[in-house]
Amino acid sequence: MKIGFLIVDMQNTFLKNQLEVPNVQEACEYINYVAELLRKNHHLVVHIQDIEGSDETSSELLEVIPEITVDQKDIRITKEYSNAFWKTDLEQILVNNGISLVIIAGFAAEHCVLFTYNGAIERGFKSVILQNGILSTKPDIINQTYRDRNMISYPVIESIVG
Repeated sequence: MKIGFLIVDMQNTFLKNQLEVPNVQEACEYINYVAELLRKNHHLVVHIQDIEGSDETSSELLEVIPEITVDQKDIRITKEYSNAFWKTDLEQILVNNGISLVIIAGFAAEHCVLFTYNGAIERGFKSVILQNGILSTKPDIINQTYRDRNMISYPVIESIVG
């Protein structure tokens, strides 16, 4: 089984002031660990960056936060909508790489993470959310997301790819 790891909107524009978003460091540790595990086992890592309403003056804000490791082999996708599949090449990239399981992590659980999760399911991919790998400015949203969606922990990912 080929896995695609989608890291959604882990960007300066949303997370530069990390005081408003709890657990950023912890989530980054989980995301980086899983990304490296998947890279080593020849799976796909995709960084999704929201560019809605941006211009040339905001390019630094659109960059992935320094706490997230971006490898040169990783794929970057830009999007203008909450669902990373909507009006992007993401679906075709996943299909071309033989991806059947999509793991989703990032910001914000109640918006782009959830919309992308639903978009993956609508397109026939098995979809799960990385436990401890999603963020929100509203802590209760994290628990609701885990309660209502399929979730996967890093030890399970280790056993799948190991």
